[in-house]
Amino acid sequence: MKPGMRVLLGWALVGGGLMHAVAGDAAAPSAASAAATAQLDRELAAVVNDPQHPLSGLSVLAIRDGKVAYQQQFGLRRIDTAGTGSTAPVTPATMFRIASISKMMTTFGLMKLVEEGKLALDADAGSYLGFPLRNPHFPGQAITLRHLLTHTSSLRDDAGYSWGADTALRDVLLPGGGKYGSGAMWAQGSSAAPGAYFTYCNLNWGVIGTIMERASGERFDRLMKRLLLAPMGLRGGYNTAEFSPAEVADTATLYRKRTTDTEVWNPAGPWIAQVDNFGVAAPAAPAGIGGYAVGSNATLFSPTGGLRISAPDMGKIMLMLINQGRHEGRQILKPDTIRLMFSEQWTNNGKNGDTLRGLYHSWGLGAQRFPDVPGSGNRLVQGGGFSAVGHLGEAYGLVSTFAVDLERRNGLVSLIGGFGTDPESYPGRYSALVRSEELILTALYRRAVLGRTD
Repeated sequence: MKPGMRVLLGWALVGGGLMHAVAGDAAAPSAASAAATAQLDRELAAVVNDPQHPLSGLSVLAIRDGKVAYQQQFGLRRIDTAGTGSTAPVTPATMFRIASISKMMTTFGLMKLVEEGKLALDADAGSYLGFPLRNPHFPGQAITLRHLLTHTSSLRDDAGYSWGADTALRDVLLPGGGKYGSGAMWAQGSSAAPGAYFTYCNLNWGVIGTIMERASGERFDRLMKRLLLAPMGLRGGYNTAEFSPAEVADTATLYRKRTTDTEVWNPAGPWIAQVDNFGVAAPAAPAGIGGYAVGSNATLFSPTGGLRISAPDMGKIMLMLINQGRHEGRQILKPDTIRLMFSEQWTNNGKNGDTLRGLYHSWGLGAQRFPDVPGSGNRLVQGGGFSAVGHLGEAYGLVSTFAVDLERRNGLVSLIGGFGTDPESYPGRYSALVRSEELILTALYRRAVLGRTD
């Protein structure tokens, strides 16, 4: 066992007892549930410390019948890669940049504005932006928020999906704009009209965030604080420059054993910080933010992937959804809003979308649907049985899962902080997920949700 692996395993074992005390209630656990929990601890620690495919850190949570059944953390949120002495374990307070699950969180904020009558899902999105939002290959067809939320807008990521404070989205999206270039952000072809074809696109959420700013008059990061985070007492947010010192200290650095420039993996080498390396340098405000014009370009705050939040706080959001939009006596979202958001808006029929090896099978509004179809790429647990809605995320080494069965009131949260080997070299055996994800989600479901010890 390598020294680094001993450190990771040591922190995993230290964290175990603490997390079970937090997750448990006053009643003593049954012998069967205690055995399942101990077995789950061992299985997850083994995934994190796999010498062939190690993970830098992991935070997980499972909900059974509307209650938190298991919370646990493994590994490190800070690794001393620069001789600063900043090594620190993953804890319940550790926040991760959750990548594309941020899209679903952004959608919760958007739907609040819909509830307030400030936005309409089927209105022409250009009417909110202040300039025409039209695919020049289909100039007569309006693009709506529903199209943006279901990845059927005909926008593509080929020309990028994030720009600085000195760039306005109108200059990117309008023909003749200073950043329009060859117009690679617009799909072409007879099947690419708005509403006709599903292609996962990050740029959709840059447009959505900008629309939210235009509708509210508030900067996106602060708007999301007001609409979602503050009402639920959640820590973190979309702009680390406005974090408290405690929040900065609790933000995990994301790692890979891969260079950041040449993208060369070296599983035998050191962990390399990819983003949020706050043990070395404090977070900086986005360049030019002082002169930023609200409603011009919300990609500055990454509505598509920039939320930092902890697994326990994601569990609070999951319980809010399970409880018909209520959190601690407060109505966060209306029940009808939740039903609409997770209802089927697009389903793959074999010719109406790019499924990314079967990963995308069904979609709601800003949320993925996991209908547990045998042989599909988006089956979440081995052997099936867990039909869910939610979202997945992957960026800068992090791989994340938020999946909830609203009918049975069960759910899983998994936040992997970094991979020691190329995830593409460790594919799943029954899905389009990475094998590490499969092992984590299946163990959580079997032990914490079903309580199985076999």
